[in-house]
Amino acid sequence: MLEIILAIVAAMVRSFTSLELEPHFNKPHLSTSARDFWGKRWNLMVTSILRPTVYEPSLRIFSTVIARKWAPLPSAFVTFVVSGLMHELIFYYLGRCIPTGEVSWFFAIHGLCVASEIGLKKALSGKCEVPWLFTGPLTLGFVLGTGIWLFIPQLSRCKVDVRAFEEYAQRGSLLKRSSEMIIGILSGC
Repeated sequence: MLEIILAIVAAMVRSFTSLELEPHFNKPHLSTSARDFWGKRWNLMVTSILRPTVYEPSLRIFSTVIARKWAPLPSAFVTFVVSGLMHELIFYYLGRCIPTGEVSWFFAIHGLCVASEIGLKKALSGKCEVPWLFTGPLTLGFVLGTGIWLFIPQLSRCKVDVRAFEEYAQRGSLLKRSSEMIIGILSGC
């Protein structure tokens, strides 16, 4: 749904301004792992913001404490924790609902999975490659399952969908009144 909305907005911007916006998604349904999904395919704008502001600074810090080879594990986890806290704050401002922590848990779980994946790949050094036929559906099932379990309930509890439709109705009413006023002014000329 988010992908569709952002694609429509990008098309409108492109048609009015001739600007080409960077894509927000890169075929997330073709993800091969949690790391691939979050790092290269889903919400690329957020990834491009979190990488230099959270992941890379924490990587530098953890590299001084543990071996550089293993520093990406806690850095990835910290990045997901920050993303979870940011989402809790966004949901609070969208719906004025007291955070329950479910959204933070969603991102913490995914952060643990991404960190585990990084660790396994480093430990195995490319000795074991699992085919996409297995990893693709498993990745999407995991993202969807945890999203339905922890992410969607917060959206429902805050009635984000109801508030969005109310805002759309208000904007439509404003547009209708404005266009009627402009037509009235133009017909009086």
